[in-house]
Amino acid sequence: MKNSYWIWYPGDFELYHAMKQNFSRVERGMGWPAFWKSEGFRNRVVFRRTYQLQEETAFTVYSEAAGYVLAGDKKYPFGRKITCNPGEILVSVHAACIEKFPAIYIEGDVICSDGEWLVEDYDKPPVQAGYSRYFMNADQIPSVWNYDEKRYEPVSVEETDGGVLYGFETELTAQIEVRRINGADNTKKIEVFCGESREEAVDLEHCYYSWEFDPVTNRTPRCAVRFAFLPQCRKEEMSVSAFHQYVDIPVKASFSCDDELLNQIWAVAEHTFLLCSGIFFIDGIKRDKWIWGGDAYQSLFVNQYLMADPDINRRTLLALRGNDPMTTHINTIVDYSLYWILSVREHYEAYADEKFVRQVYPKMVSLMNFCEEQLDEHGFLIGREKDWIFIDWADLDKEGPLCAEQMLLAACYKAMAAMAVVVEGSVCTASAAYNEKYVELVKKIDQFYWDNDQSVYMDSFCSGKRHVTRHANIFAVLYGIADADRQTQIVDSVLLNDNIPAITTPYFKFYELDVLCRMGRYAEVLEQIKAYWGGMLARGAVTFWEEYDPNVPDEEQYDMYGDKFGKSLCHAWAASPIYLLAKYFAGVRITAPGGERYEVKPQMAFFRKIDCTVPVGTCRRIHIYGDAQHVNIEEIE
Repeated sequence: MKNSYWIWYPGDFELYHAMKQNFSRVERGMGWPAFWKSEGFRNRVVFRRTYQLQEETAFTVYSEAAGYVLAGDKKYPFGRKITCNPGEILVSVHAACIEKFPAIYIEGDVICSDGEWLVEDYDKPPVQAGYSRYFMNADQIPSVWNYDEKRYEPVSVEETDGGVLYGFETELTAQIEVRRINGADNTKKIEVFCGESREEAVDLEHCYYSWEFDPVTNRTPRCAVRFAFLPQCRKEEMSVSAFHQYVDIPVKASFSCDDELLNQIWAVAEHTFLLCSGIFFIDGIKRDKWIWGGDAYQSLFVNQYLMADPDINRRTLLALRGNDPMTTHINTIVDYSLYWILSVREHYEAYADEKFVRQVYPKMVSLMNFCEEQLDEHGFLIGREKDWIFIDWADLDKEGPLCAEQMLLAACYKAMAAMAVVVEGSVCTASAAYNEKYVELVKKIDQFYWDNDQSVYMDSFCSGKRHVTRHANIFAVLYGIADADRQTQIVDSVLLNDNIPAITTPYFKFYELDVLCRMGRYAEVLEQIKAYWGGMLARGAVTFWEEYDPNVPDEEQYDMYGDKFGKSLCHAWAASPIYLLAKYFAGVRITAPGGERYEVKPQMAFFRKIDCTVPVGTCRRIHIYGDAQHVNIEEIE
């Protein structure tokens, strides 16, 4: 019997689970669904495939949907074994759901469900069906993701603040199990307060999560937890465990060197990233638990060097983009729409996934068209009344079109030109048109934003302030918009200039350190990695935070957005040391899509010894080991 998959209209699985993900946020007893437009999945579809049968064969169709099977000219219900005679036969499966997306599973020796089926929604032309390697059994339900699970026992139990505080070895995404023991009162109401920090868990007013456990399973809902506090309880009355729930995406990388701080930074970054890598890349496991375009863009780079898993890329990108027509920007943020386009190119460069590019290229085009509806008289991208121009949590001069936004737009023109060639071939009018737009936009950026006196790109030319931040200048180097001479000037006048306000978020620190590595400033990057991420470790971090400012007092270090404990202490964008150490210090770089070609140039001037493994594409890994005198490089299939 052939392997079968549950199949669906491509994108519906991702949109359904994205809706569940983006509606899962809870804060202090309140549900807090994401504030952007939620894309709907299709309610009615038909699957079709023609077979040339050499002999009699049988198959069975399973589905939660309402519908029927049409084999030739005869109808059958779901769940009934259907026998077909030799010859040509068209099998059609009509499926409809109201609350879930329609999905089917076909079990048979010849006729079975896989990605070769076509599916249509009674509107657009047929497309190849979507499927997932996680759903290959008839008894699974594609609308329910069954997480892998690991049990953790507390490493500390402390009676404090009128209750019992249970501490776990690290931060988890877990259900807390509570069982009464030693004749504890079964009628007593028990609440569980879950915190990322000790301080949060025992603060009953400001703690984000408080639950009553289910009386049947004895468990709380799944949430971020490092500490669990049970008020008005004694430790001899309760048994508490944590059941960590996760998506098992294998790690393909490792890093070890003679610097134990770097080893610890890698390990904590890895744990941080795995916690934020589930069905999708999410920003953080406590707040927000949402799928954000900017966070996802950076996650693609870390994924490439840690797990090299293209499936989570595809799920995340399909969930973010949604369906046409575009009416609002991704996550309401203009830059996040641009990051989505750049993400498709990065995905292709990492995995040579031409099939996926062909699937989403029409959506790339329509998204670019949507963005181009917002160009001013100079060709600069501006926000509409309800659009959010983000870039970073920083004091940017956003009067008029923002320079950093134009840098991203220019990078998108280049990405569109490259992906047009993948889809349409080297002789491609669309690619030429996008390249022309790129050249023209770069000329305008130089004309309006470059300040010769300061040797920098200004945030805005409208305000007259000549305000300078690092952001646009970082993008100018990152995306090759500035020429070689200007890139050198930017390093001295901006990146190594203490008078320019420092980056305080790991989010933009990622881009800044990437640029410094590209400019060969490895010593400065290594120093910053140790100071910045090492600084979080020195403050007791077991996962890396959404934001870190070493000047903030200890008692305020978990606050953000004017909210006590508002800071996410496990944030995907803080895992960038994995990318930096693997790409630039282990020195593994892909030079052709999918790792067909690559180079390895470890920076042994910074290590006495090194032993690391780095994935290249999905099929091979590079093992680098040795000392400053001799380094071995081996390819592992």
